[in-house]
Amino acid sequence: MSRFSNQRGQAVVLVVLFLGVLMAIGAVVMDVGAWYRADRQVQATADAAALAGAQSLPTDQGEAAALALDYANKNGGAVKGSDITFSQSVVPGDTIKVRAEKPMPGFFSKVFGRDSVTVGAEARARTGVMSSAKWAAPVAVDETHPNLHCNPPCFGSSHPTTLDFFKVGPGAFRLINIDQSHGGTGPQTVGDWIEHGLDAYMPLGWYYSDSGMKPNSANVKGALDKRIGDVLLFPIYRQTRAQGANFEYLVVGWAGFRVTGYEIHGSKDSRLYGYFEEIIWQGIQSESAGDPDYGARAVTLLE
Repeated sequence: MSRFSNQRGQAVVLVVLFLGVLMAIGAVVMDVGAWYRADRQVQATADAAALAGAQSLPTDQGEAAALALDYANKNGGAVKGSDITFSQSVVPGDTIKVRAEKPMPGFFSKVFGRDSVTVGAEARARTGVMSSAKWAAPVAVDETHPNLHCNPPCFGSSHPTTLDFFKVGPGAFRLINIDQSHGGTGPQTVGDWIEHGLDAYMPLGWYYSDSGMKPNSANVKGALDKRIGDVLLFPIYRQTRAQGANFEYLVVGWAGFRVTGYEIHGSKDSRLYGYFEEIIWQGIQSESAGDPDYGARAVTLLE
């Protein structure tokens, strides 16, 4: 009997030891899982804070830092003012870096002397002018417009201005085929582009004129009525060339224009009222420091 009793006693000891090992492994797994989730949350905070701050670059680093901090504080904190720095990717001050750190307690791992860990993450975001833009509207703006050349730029409601539909070439009234087509575009399509924007990326380059006084159409007027008070993205052109159906505009950038009203009275007295605004838009960033900046920019996270 004593032999079997000894064996039972040894089995109990082994079971207790085995259960202890399982509990320790389970405790570590639970803590590591919690730390991993916290790491993902801190990374998301850093990413979002960098994207928020980048919207004020490259013109205002102070506001960019304030936006990044404000966003981080509303989403779990983990970011201090000293954790935000700026650098150059293409043009000076176009990139923000945000470092986020957060201590996470260890619960079960305290058994092994691990009271806490610090989870950290880093994110960089860049703002830049666009080489291609989505949701553009077909109203072409002359690069020489005076409000695009103020220093500082004449953006905002304190600088109201007009954009005209005057004739700039044979049959050309500052409307362009932003889908890169050649020839006249129906007024329904032009109206849709004004109301919704082009559902495609529009690159820089030469574009054919959309011939005819389309602003007179009910489609265009109806679209403008729906966009009063909204910001539309207009292509900026530098020069024109050719004649007739081959008349083209050279698009060199984009600008945001908040439409406050319009008058359509034919080819000699039709215009939009509103003002230019700095905007963040959906687009593909340019990698060239020489592309002009008219206040319409895209923001992206950098790896």
